[in-house]
Amino acid sequence: MTGGEVAGILVAVFWAILVSFLAVALARLAQTLKATTKLVADVTEQAVPLLSDASATVRSAQTQLDRVDAIATDVQEVTSNASALSTTVASTFGGPLVKVAAFGYGVRRAVAGRKGDADVPRKAPRRNVIVGRAVPAARRGKRNDRNARD
Repeated sequence: MTGGEVAGILVAVFWAILVSFLAVALARLAQTLKATTKLVADVTEQAVPLLSDASATVRSAQTQLDRVDAIATDVQEVTSNASALSTTVASTFGGPLVKVAAFGYGVRRAVAGRKGDADVPRKAPRRNVIVGRAVPAARRGKRNDRNARD
């Protein structure tokens, strides 16, 4: 055997090993692609009903939002009407009621003034003594000055 023949055999063995590794890698790649294809098919099979349910839920939510919008519009209209009614009642009855109350108060004061009635509250006498507390001497004069002004 010559050196050229040995080199040829080595190259042939190297190529055979390389082709074997590539064949194993391609076989594993094919298995991975088959598993991926099956996984995608399973996910698609499960996702389609989920998307259908999600679509139905979104449609239902949209219907409910339309109803809430209608209710909010009605509430806004009722609030506006109540505000207008309140303003109307206040302007219609407010002034006369205040005048009647003022007249009644004036009549009561006039009658009480003539009778000397005890219903009219009188000013309570001011107390210079604070029960349970001692006022410092420096402040006593200020308190007396304040009482004299009132």
